[in-house]
Amino acid sequence: MVSSNKTKTEIKNIEYVDKGRTWVALLIILLGLGFLFFLMAFSITKGSIEIPLSSVWDVLFSFDENNTHHLIILDIRFPRVIASALVGAAFAVAGAIMQGITRNPMADSGLLGLNAGAGFALSICFAFFPKMKYIQIILFSFLGAAFGAALVNGIASFRRGRATPMRLVLAGAAVSALLSSLSQGIALYFNVAQDIMFWAVGGVAGSNWEQIKIMFPWIIGALIGGVILSHSISISSLGEDVAKGLGLNTAMINVLSSIIVLILAGASVSVVGTVGFVGLIIPHLARYLVGVDYRWIIPVSAVLGAILVVVADLGARTLNPPFETPIGPLIALVGVPFFLYLARKERRAL
Repeated sequence: MVSSNKTKTEIKNIEYVDKGRTWVALLIILLGLGFLFFLMAFSITKGSIEIPLSSVWDVLFSFDENNTHHLIILDIRFPRVIASALVGAAFAVAGAIMQGITRNPMADSGLLGLNAGAGFALSICFAFFPKMKYIQIILFSFLGAAFGAALVNGIASFRRGRATPMRLVLAGAAVSALLSSLSQGIALYFNVAQDIMFWAVGGVAGSNWEQIKIMFPWIIGALIGGVILSHSISISSLGEDVAKGLGLNTAMINVLSSIIVLILAGASVSVVGTVGFVGLIIPHLARYLVGVDYRWIIPVSAVLGAILVVVADLGARTLNPPFETPIGPLIALVGVPFFLYLARKERRAL
């Protein structure tokens, strides 16, 4: 049982948000959105063809279909930066929700098998249903993400006792390796390796308006759902006993949160592939900046996650011209050291 004094202190930490911290969170969100929009506009100008920043403005208000720069911006680079921002926000919020619900500081859709599961589902789609529509691919990604998550939780809970953070991560690594190997085997056997390779390494180069049109309502709806559940997630993060003592229906919150995470991870993987560590790094940064209240962690994570993936995509196009670097390895350069740092802190949980 949780002591009365400890419970009251923890509840006070969640329920009471001082004005100073509130203004800090609002300032981060507003400044972050402003920087994100500028960064997206700047990113549009960079690539194999340099485009003046003024052309971005012209496309919005005086589009000329005979202007090559305008066509490149509208048909190629606009969808690309929008997809980057959407999936960055989605991965970050998915990680934040997972960390809050499971009280696992190492939770991330990439580390816990969701991304690999969605990627495995994509390989099946390419091999057996090559003419499948994009909306159907997204639905398959949801199912694959759920399959990966179920495998990880089942393996981590196989031993006596609850699934600890480190058990989940180790199970996630094993399941991710297994599903990735199966995906590559399917790709080679059915001669679709070239199609699947893009999703295996991660990237937004192939994003188009059709994908944006389909994924946008899924991701935005799930992000809004995460914000709506944020207060309940804050309470749930205190522990199951405390949450139930406060009258929270933890089972329902866990189910709704899991559905939101599956939507965010599945839709994102169907566009950019198996990009990891966004949902690991960003929630910790958001928690450092705005405290333990998920009413602020989730929106701040969305903004910072979008910035991270837009920056990674910009780097992917400019680091090694005219060739493009996958964004997955670029983010991993930051994510792996951060993961090792967290793993060292959590080693006693094994």
